[in-house]
Amino acid sequence: MALDNMAVFNEFFMPNIYEKLAQNVNAFNAASGGAIRLTAAGNIGDYLRESFADSLHSSQRRVDRYAANGAQASTDYTQTEKTMVKIAGGFGPILFEPGQMTWVEKPTGEAIEEVSQMFVEAMMQDMLNTGIAAAVAGIENNAGVTEDVSGGASITQRVINDSQAKFGDASNRLRTTVMTGSMAHKLIDNNLANSAQLFVADNVRVLDILGRLIVITDAPALLSTTPIPDQDKVLSLVEGAIEIRDPGNPIVNIDRTNGKERIETTLQADYDFTIGLKGYSWDETNGGKSPTDAEIATGTNWDKVVTSDKNTAGVIAIGDI
Repeated sequence: MALDNMAVFNEFFMPNIYEKLAQNVNAFNAASGGAIRLTAAGNIGDYLRESFADSLHSSQRRVDRYAANGAQASTDYTQTEKTMVKIAGGFGPILFEPGQMTWVEKPTGEAIEEVSQMFVEAMMQDMLNTGIAAAVAGIENNAGVTEDVSGGASITQRVINDSQAKFGDASNRLRTTVMTGSMAHKLIDNNLANSAQLFVADNVRVLDILGRLIVITDAPALLSTTPIPDQDKVLSLVEGAIEIRDPGNPIVNIDRTNGKERIETTLQADYDFTIGLKGYSWDETNGGKSPTDAEIATGTNWDKVVTSDKNTAGVIAIGDI
């Protein structure tokens, strides 16, 4: 009976993962205004490279109709390459006894539901935390989009507004602000109205505050402890600022072990996803392949590859806790 139940577990676990992940991804993309974009697209190899045309706006010039018609230097049409990096993760192994379910007469489907939900939430949390860590690193490394009042002041709505002002006339592109729960409550305490809750998945919430979407998640990168402790960080992002590609192809191993008093089963999974930042390229030389969390969170591993800061992922505000 126990082994029959495990066969059912193996058969239905993977389809249940795909269904739940698709549901969570679709809900989050819609609710977050597309600033943090999760897609099911995959890529072959360690990197995904995309080419785009360099800006030609600098070729604009003034013409004197009455001057001699002399030679004019041309502007070359060139393209710049942006690199996204593939990141590896794992889940488990989870150890349990199949007899646990039959002993208490619980259906196998209940275990499938619980474990697949936890797996999806763990993957989604990893993808979001890693994407936010990359954005904090890349944006903070760009002085032109960083409003840093730390060393004496905390983040207020005015500080966030000052950070968004760094986009100038393009500040309306900043669709979504990302902050921790404690930071959000500080702003709410300063007479900011908290309206409808739009989306919930594990420890991630998306709210609408004063007409601007606020993603509230206690991502470690938003609460700095090293190298400078006790800092809050708030991101304001454009649409498509963080792109996370999940090919939806986790490798799952379910192993049944005998030789003990009771049969044991372990479940383990490997997965991968690819991350990119708008206006920034992963530095293949400095950052390398299959990066660690520390390498992803290193600002110099994300190189700005566009001319104008207004064409990058967004801005960041930094202040004391």
